[in-house]
Amino acid sequence: MAFRTKKQYILSKGLDEYFKGVHSAWKFTGLFFKEVFKRPFHLREVINQSFEIGLKSLPLISLTGFIVGIVFTKQSRPSLEDFGATSWLPSLIGIAIVKALGPLVTALICAGKVGSGIGAELGSMKVTEQIDAMEVSAINPYKYLVVTRVLATTITIPVLALYCSFVALYGSYLNVHAEETSSMIAFYQSAFKTISFLDIFTSVTKSIVFGFTIGIVGTYKGFNATQGTRGVGRAANQAVVLAMFLIFIEEVLIVQVANWFRFF
Repeated sequence: MAFRTKKQYILSKGLDEYFKGVHSAWKFTGLFFKEVFKRPFHLREVINQSFEIGLKSLPLISLTGFIVGIVFTKQSRPSLEDFGATSWLPSLIGIAIVKALGPLVTALICAGKVGSGIGAELGSMKVTEQIDAMEVSAINPYKYLVVTRVLATTITIPVLALYCSFVALYGSYLNVHAEETSSMIAFYQSAFKTISFLDIFTSVTKSIVFGFTIGIVGTYKGFNATQGTRGVGRAANQAVVLAMFLIFIEEVLIVQVANWFRFF
């Protein structure tokens, strides 16, 4: 009986902590929409963070996108050859990369690289009391640290996703050209022939949502880090795991909503 009571107590305490965390996260997110329209806007810091996130992620995004394009083309060719439909290969690659792989691969890479970096940076500032020092200096730390980074990820991730898609398509073209000696213009025309405006809009929307998620999760975990340097590592790890989990959930929901619009 005592064991059962202790077990119930542990379960109740775990549920309380979970719902407190959910409430804290919603409050943290809601504060962003209140602060983002207030002065000062710290545009220089937004540009600086966009540079840190965007330009420094280009080598990894370029390599990953290029490899994804080549590998996906190599894997898709044998299946289409069985049906004598290799001419549909550029269209298949275009649909897969622009609609799904480009935004998703970019978001996952940035969740690991950018999300962990933001979580670790703000976490170290939190445990060393630098954030408290900013409040004493009459600087709004949420406005300067959180809003600028979330805006930077929300703006930069869609640009990186489009770049990743075109790099992946170029890698796919090189593979197709090596097998069939087709021209680049013909390849891109075939790739975009079956892609509609709704597909482009959905892809950009997903990238914006993914970027916002990476920014808000990374800043939330870093802003609420505890327990010294050990908490910094935990904040960085949780920022990556939670951001990736939410990205997959958002991918499913946005695709479902986009499919509903196709019926109208």
